[in-house]
Amino acid sequence: MVSYEIEKNLSLQEFIYILDDSGLGKRRPMHDPEHLEKMLRNSNLVIVARDGELVVGVLRALSDFSYRTFIADLAVISARQGEGIGRSMLKFARSLVPDTRLVLFAAEKAIGFYEKLGFHLHECYYHLKAGVAFS
Repeated sequence: MVSYEIEKNLSLQEFIYILDDSGLGKRRPMHDPEHLEKMLRNSNLVIVARDGELVVGVLRALSDFSYRTFIADLAVISARQGEGIGRSMLKFARSLVPDTRLVLFAAEKAIGFYEKLGFHLHECYYHLKAGVAFS
C-alpha cells in the first residue's frame, strides 16, 4: 500500500534514482549532484510516495502556502507509473495548500495527464535562462 507524506530528509541518492528512473532526469542537471542537492534542500515542500520503505514517487515544490505553489518536479518510478501515484501526490499537495494556485511546467508526454486532472495552459509564460543577462 502506498502512503504519502511530507519528507524533510530525502536522500540525494533517492532523489536522483527517482528522477532518473521516471524519465524526468532527461530534463534535469543529472551530471551535477551538487546542483541536484541544492534543488532538493532549497525546496520548502517535498512529498514522497512510499510503498513500505521504498520511495516510488517524489513531488518537489516551492510554496508560500497562501497564494501560489510551484510544482518543480513530479516523478514516479517507471514500474509504478499509471497507478495513480502522481495524481495522489498532487491531491496530497493540494490538501496541504488548499488556498494556493498550483503552477507547473509539463513535459510534452505529461500534457494529457495534467489536462485530465483539470490543469489549464496559461498563455502568459516567460522565462529567462540562467546565465542570460537582462537586455
